[in-house]
Amino acid sequence: MKKIHILLLKAFIRPFIVTFFIVMFILLMLFLFKYVDDLIGKGFEWYTILELMFYASAANVSMALPLAILLSSIMTFGTLGENYELVAIKSAGVSLQKAMRPLLVLIMCIAFASFLFSEYMLPKANLKFGSLLWDVRNKKLSFMIKEGVFNNSIPQYSIRVDKKVGDGSSLEGVMIYDHTGNNGVAKIIMAKSGTMNTTSDQQFMILKLKDGIRYEEASGQGGNYNPRQQLTRMRFGETEQKFDLSSFKMNRTDENSFRSNNQMLNLKGLTHKQDSLTKELDSIDRFAKISMGTYLKQNGYTKGYTKINIKPITFSKGVLQAIPVDKRASAVQEALNQAASAKQSLEMKVQDHKDRRTALIRIKIEYQRKFTLAVSCVLLFFIGAPLGAIIRKGGLGLPVVMAIVFFLAYHIISTVAEKSANQGNINPMLGIWMSIIVLSPLGVFLTYKATVDSALFDISAYKALITNLFGKKKKDKL
Repeated sequence: MKKIHILLLKAFIRPFIVTFFIVMFILLMLFLFKYVDDLIGKGFEWYTILELMFYASAANVSMALPLAILLSSIMTFGTLGENYELVAIKSAGVSLQKAMRPLLVLIMCIAFASFLFSEYMLPKANLKFGSLLWDVRNKKLSFMIKEGVFNNSIPQYSIRVDKKVGDGSSLEGVMIYDHTGNNGVAKIIMAKSGTMNTTSDQQFMILKLKDGIRYEEASGQGGNYNPRQQLTRMRFGETEQKFDLSSFKMNRTDENSFRSNNQMLNLKGLTHKQDSLTKELDSIDRFAKISMGTYLKQNGYTKGYTKINIKPITFSKGVLQAIPVDKRASAVQEALNQAASAKQSLEMKVQDHKDRRTALIRIKIEYQRKFTLAVSCVLLFFIGAPLGAIIRKGGLGLPVVMAIVFFLAYHIISTVAEKSANQGNINPMLGIWMSIIVLSPLGVFLTYKATVDSALFDISAYKALITNLFGKKKKDKL
């Protein structure tokens, strides 16, 4: 038995590691394709992009781990069935359930590790990922001067270059509009050539201009009624213009501002947030009940919504007739204002109640998500292992197709049910566990079929069944 257990563990661990990293690589490529516009052309250091990918890979574990377990279990038992090793194990008196025990223990350990990962490591990784992605997406574009185009990236400056020579640091036909003056009139600098460099700390850009003219217009004397403008023109052989690049530097946001998000909290934090929201909703409901009770009493209703026979106050000529003529317009306007104010207040309270209810649902979903990753690992193993034993095909052909089909079914059910739970159509706990509830009978069915050596996916067996069925019909006709 020990040799069989070691054989099964070796046959499972190798494809599991390979498939896990392949899936993680594919998910990272999808992540890069999604955020390529936010990463390209902003002058990020290589370690910033690498850090972002590392935190993104931690967030992708919840999808990569179950898929890797499903695919590797199909490949393992498919290869054993294809090489008749599974038949030899069964002929030695070892059932499929006994053969699966060491792998089941390993899967349980992986599931427990995934729970610890979701509880302790994933919230921190999501916090780092969320804050870094926010800074990356809000960083300004890196300063790049293009030929023949006015660039307004630097505040209060507009720069145009006719031609860039060599490595791009040598410029020809430079024109600069300087709007830093207080009089609202731009200073114009024109130069035949120049060079562009940055300081060692990347804080400033230095433009060394040669053979140019500087135009500056200022208000002269003459009084307010007859102002005279003064135009100054200065020629220069060589000058320097310094530009501040501090606005292009990526500033890291304080991570505490993202800490209240559900994905950044563990079970204790989610429980505390859920209790706080529940208390707030209870206070809002209590206020609504008190307000409703006050309204019913003022309008002659009892607690059971039964009308009390109270003689209402009536005016023979109408309510407006009882108000003096000169005050009727102001009274009507005041009544309309009060009604509009009451309506706006009620709409705000209803929307606030709805938002808090939605937030409470999402907290419950995130709380249950901590456990679904571990359970899904066990479930997909019980689908993949018997499925591999039934199809008896190893490698990356049919096992990959079967794994993708079943994982897509699991993912689609999970996504649709979770969306319905977020919208309040179904219970949050039922929504997050829906895919596991639906696929659990399938795992039991496949395990039973693999135990009794059923030819569930054997095409020749179905051909023989159809042939016998049509052959029997022909005999009955004769």
